Amino acid sequence: MYAHQKRHAGEDVCSCTLCEKSFSSYSGLYRHMNIHASRYKCTECDRCFASSDELARHRRIHSGEKPYECTVCSKRFTEAGHLTRHSRIHSGEKPYKCHLCEKGFTVSSDLRRHVTVHTADKAYKCSLCDKSFSENGNLQLHKRRVHSSGRPFDCPYCGKPFKTNKDLMRHVRIHTDTKPYSCRHCSEHFRTLEQLKTHLLKSHNEGTWLMCHICQKQFSHSGNLKQHLLRHEAVKYEIN
Repeated sequence: MYAHQKRHAGEDVCSCTLCEKSFSSYSGLYRHMNIHASRYKCTECDRCFASSDELARHRRIHSGEKPYECTVCSKRFTEAGHLTRHSRIHSGEKPYKCHLCEKGFTVSSDLRRHVTVHTADKAYKCSLCDKSFSENGNLQLHKRRVHSSGRPFDCPYCGKPFKTNKDLMRHVRIHTDTKPYSCRHCSEHFRTLEQLKTHLLKSHNEGTWLMCHICQKQFSHSGNLKQHLLRHEAVKYEIN
């Protein structure tokens, strides 16, 4: 219990005498010492590990073995944890929530990247509008989607061009009839995450409805709400 509480507090109770690492329990230290003793050593690259389990997982890098297979899309993984994270794509599960805006993510690394939107300096500014971004990659994606007329990604089935590879991959599912997003409540499958979210909201009342502040009509998509608000604007101008 003492060691467990130390881990929550971020405190270390014992240190390795051979390197700079510290641990919250002696069992963690003893496990770590296996690395210095070369007890679990990879014969391919000479890396040493703290346990036989870690060494076994590492060896899959060299062998190419991927024993964990997704039952929805058949994609394979070297570790069970990677399969678990991948499976959230099909179910729409997003357990990692931003404490500042409640936006959800399937993996913790995406959440950490997102938090910088709220906290980091947005040093990458668009030269064509007033948008700014915390990462250069997001700026370049913004320019291609919003300001560029170029569509370098062509569909191999129908030739339709797209601005980004992500948009192309989403479109290709129409031709291949691929539906990677599955509902956790029923047997329905969907081509896009947006379609799954709409289904969860309308069929299982899971999610958040968007409400028009003028007439209180509800929508499942922000795009539909925007189009609806434009109608209110048109009516206002007709009256004036």
